[in-house]
Amino acid sequence: MNVEQHDIGVSQVAAAIAEPARTKILCSLMDGHARTSTELAAIAEVSASTASAHLAKLKESALVRLHVQGRHRYYSLADKRVAQALEALMVLGQNAAPTFNSRTPDRLQFARTCYDHMAGTLAVLLHDRMIEAGWLLETDEQVYQLSESGETFFEGLGVEVKDLSALRRRFACPCLDWSMRRPHLGGSLGAALLQTAIKRKWVVQDLDSRALALTALGRKELGARFDLEVPDQSIQLVKIKRSQPLAAPTGGM
Repeated sequence: MNVEQHDIGVSQVAAAIAEPARTKILCSLMDGHARTSTELAAIAEVSASTASAHLAKLKESALVRLHVQGRHRYYSLADKRVAQALEALMVLGQNAAPTFNSRTPDRLQFARTCYDHMAGTLAVLLHDRMIEAGWLLETDEQVYQLSESGETFFEGLGVEVKDLSALRRRFACPCLDWSMRRPHLGGSLGAALLQTAIKRKWVVQDLDSRALALTALGRKELGARFDLEVPDQSIQLVKIKRSQPLAAPTGGM
């Protein structure tokens, strides 16, 4: 790309960001949570139709990404490069991004089922840890592949990875969590992880709802295997330990 093309590209992106309503939309997505166009319209203080037009412009400029979950449509920043650019601009402008407050009941927000896989705060934290550990590898097609260490990890849990790969469904993919507005692990791998957690009594299913209860054994095992400080179900924040490089377990219980 020559200098003139760089200039045009910068001007187009700057123009897309510069409009005040679009700036509010982008800054509200800085916390990593996806939001609906209705929510973004309220944040930007514009009408629903105006927000849709702004989102179309931002999507055209590759600044936001659209996620479709059933009948719901959510928007998030396109990737970390957009976040990094906004952070630099926010330092210059001395602005702070607004925080995201979920209105989902705590009983369902911490852990629940999403179709046949796990959702909620716990599932999002496990998903993020698998990405950070390098077990899940992201692709451009919104699907995940397992790394060699990831295969070792899941096989250590007793999951037949090769059998899952042969099923007529997506193997592993990000599924947007409607309470956290961040992805948890979906696909056949996500379903296998939930079944493993239930079988090993790490979580217990409610009889009358989709809620999952984390057991004391589950807190201990998930903490050890994922290198997480897993909290009590009433606590929503988890701090990832940084003590040593993570080693995948070599066998199941």
